[in-house]
Amino acid sequence: MKNIAFIDGQNLHLGTMENGWKVNFKKFRIYLKENYLIGKAYYFLGYISEKEQDLYNNLQEAGFIVIFKSHNQELQAKKKGNVDTDIVFEIMKNLIDNKDFDKIVLVSGDGDYRKVVDYLISKNKFKKILFPNKKFASSLYKEMGSEYFDYLNNIRKYIEHK
Repeated sequence: MKNIAFIDGQNLHLGTMENGWKVNFKKFRIYLKENYLIGKAYYFLGYISEKEQDLYNNLQEAGFIVIFKSHNQELQAKKKGNVDTDIVFEIMKNLIDNKDFDKIVLVSGDGDYRKVVDYLISKNKFKKILFPNKKFASSLYKEMGSEYFDYLNNIRKYIEHK
């Protein structure tokens, strides 16, 4: 498996919750592996909280590589968990340092990724963006061909937490 997934955890969580469901991380990781040939799957989270240790354990047990956004200790509780620049950085780092992958799958609806998505498409390194919520999928992606995106609601029955 040579594809890599980058998941905006907050976007995934809020997008599916808005639609009234939650993701089963083990099922989702298997789905990514079987349908997108994902070897490594990076799951980005805003900040570390001891209250969420079960979530972190579940993500790791499901096979995700969990990456936390760095925050100053004093500002952690006040800051939004914005991981966009971290994800873009890791994508570009893989393009430069890791020649042993084929394509990238992104899980987010955030329009902030559009520039890197366009670049990856131009380099034939982009597989798909999976939108957690159709309503929140950025309008910046509307002119992109449907071969480059899908909605998690379309696969909900395979990855939903029951």
